[in-house]
Amino acid sequence: MPLKLILLVWGLTLIGILLLGYVIPRADFLPLFLIYTFVFAGMLFLGKFSPENASWQWIFFAGLILRLSLLFATPSWSEDYVRFLWDGELLQQGTNPYLKTPAEFEAQAPDSENGYLSQLYVNLNSPDYYSVYPPLNQALFYLSSVASQGNVMYGFVALRVILILGEIAVFFIAIRLLSLLKIPINRMILYWLNPLVILEITANLHFEGLVLLSLLLSFYFLTTGSLSKSGFFWGISVGLKLLPLMLVPAFLALGKTRRSLRFWIGTFLAFILSFGWLLIDQSWINFFQSLSLYQGKFEFNASIYYLLREVGFWIEGYNTIAVLTKILSGITLISILYFSWKKRIESTAELMDLGVLIYLIYLILQPVVHSWYILPAVGISIFTQRKTFLIWTFAAILSYQAYGNENNSENPLILCLEYGLVVAGIYLDYFHRKRNSNLAL
Repeated sequence: MPLKLILLVWGLTLIGILLLGYVIPRADFLPLFLIYTFVFAGMLFLGKFSPENASWQWIFFAGLILRLSLLFATPSWSEDYVRFLWDGELLQQGTNPYLKTPAEFEAQAPDSENGYLSQLYVNLNSPDYYSVYPPLNQALFYLSSVASQGNVMYGFVALRVILILGEIAVFFIAIRLLSLLKIPINRMILYWLNPLVILEITANLHFEGLVLLSLLLSFYFLTTGSLSKSGFFWGISVGLKLLPLMLVPAFLALGKTRRSLRFWIGTFLAFILSFGWLLIDQSWINFFQSLSLYQGKFEFNASIYYLLREVGFWIEGYNTIAVLTKILSGITLISILYFSWKKRIESTAELMDLGVLIYLIYLILQPVVHSWYILPAVGISIFTQRKTFLIWTFAAILSYQAYGNENNSENPLILCLEYGLVVAGIYLDYFHRKRNSNLAL
């Protein structure tokens, strides 16, 4: 493939990323979808025509420049970063963000001289909820507050620098793991140049990239035999986002980790470091209260849950979310336990393959599936033969259709298209008869 053509495709990809990061808001769905599709196609082109032994340097700098080009873009697809900056500012003032909701803080300090907090408050999307972000995240929010000096842009740029550094670390750990597992380096393109990864982590400031970093470090140290470090970094991934806790059955299924005291001691130390802070002033009560409310109240971009919800309306005449979430949580747990037992995994590669399946089970059964939720599984899946999450990184952009109207209402046809693509990926990965038998469920 001529170098000029590769550079042309990458240059057009850069223009598309700039438009998505700086110009097109999430409400303008049609141009957003068309440009995203073009950028995604560019990523597939570069992945397809790059040699298996491609130089990691060009892959690295191609993706790094895309990320750095978004350094000063105001996050426009999600308001979550406002809460990050709010929590960080409270910490800098010596206030525990788990003890008061933003609404309570404003009601008790209506004459606050902190104009920065007032500016943040009007843009919060959940002022009546206690913070649901674990202490490790809060530490990073604190650093962003120190860097902000009362300026919102300085604050989100500081967060972005942290996340880009985390992504750089993801790249080099992933390259090392690909080498150890004898997987072609060009597979990294499917993560490193993936527009959903770049936009949701770098542009919109979601912390799934740091979760992936911790998981990859765990898998790397497991591969190299440093089991205490492996357990520690898996524990850190749970400390950043609770979801990796669902990998417990997978680690128990692998004999190397199940029988290793060092692995579980490392995990325990990471848990203490991550969650011990919640014991201060009984912060854990409000933290878990917000988590439980979130699980039983919100719904967005779901699949199986929406189908069951319609059955609930037909039978009961009202939204049965409170019951459905409990039932689906139970099904999720049973499914994860079953497949962890059935797979009989014996290696790091098989552990990662099982991890992809566990994430898939969880996300398919959830009532809320924001596009950034899938990113850790996307990163892990490049070490497997699974393609479902790669397909999902394209399909996920369809969820932004809901923001194109005042009520953020979802279009059933768009949902069917999105999850039709995901189901097609699941079929090809797990049910197609021509697939290798070791890939079947």
